[in-house]
Amino acid sequence: MADISRRGWLVGASTLGLAPWLGGCEPIEGGPSRPGLYGLSDTLTLATQRFLLRDQPLAREFPPEAISKIFPTINTTDPDNPDYRRSKATGFSDWRLPVSGLVERPTAFSLAALKAMPARTQVTLHSCEQGWSAIGGWTGVPLSHVLASCGLKPEARFIVIRTVDGWWDSYDLFDALHPQTILAYGMNGGDLPVAHGAPVRLRVERQLGYKSLKYLASIEATDRVSGIGQGRGSMVSQLGFSWYAGI
Repeated sequence: MADISRRGWLVGASTLGLAPWLGGCEPIEGGPSRPGLYGLSDTLTLATQRFLLRDQPLAREFPPEAISKIFPTINTTDPDNPDYRRSKATGFSDWRLPVSGLVERPTAFSLAALKAMPARTQVTLHSCEQGWSAIGGWTGVPLSHVLASCGLKPEARFIVIRTVDGWWDSYDLFDALHPQTILAYGMNGGDLPVAHGAPVRLRVERQLGYKSLKYLASIEATDRVSGIGQGRGSMVSQLGFSWYAGI
């Protein structure tokens, strides 16, 4: 990695609007806050990653033969939710993914509607915060395309995603609109398995695995996430992890 001068780093942070927040509270205006040294660490990590990724490069993609024979499943592997179980029994024919908030045309998408949109397939490395990694092939529609079809309003700054099993997370537009951020309905050439988040999961390839939520229930565009929950931007952040998990 090339050496980066302190001045260059600060210029990059300022360009991204991060310089006012280097005290460690709110790395992005309207974004999650985390006080103290952990908050400062999160802010520095975010600023550095955003400077290095300012040209929006793709995460490394692999050939199909690199797909791992075993891809572990952790946490929820079959939600104990009555509505989910009923939908699963019908092959998710009645499943809908509502997109609301700061969009011109709020829409609830069926699985068939998502599959009818332009698709992207990517073979990428999933790095889990628990210390393991695996390579998987994912097929789905870019989140940017779904948001564009709903007419994302100019004041929208964050995308909040909630899941069937009660988890939620948020993403600023830098990551939400990245071409490898997809709503995946396929895995390794077939339908997305239930254990991996069927019928649709999120893939955020430039962050640790816990940012790629399974069992999507809703998407909301908003101008801030500082007022949601404890103001830390995600369920996992409230448990002590970083909101930004760039790798």
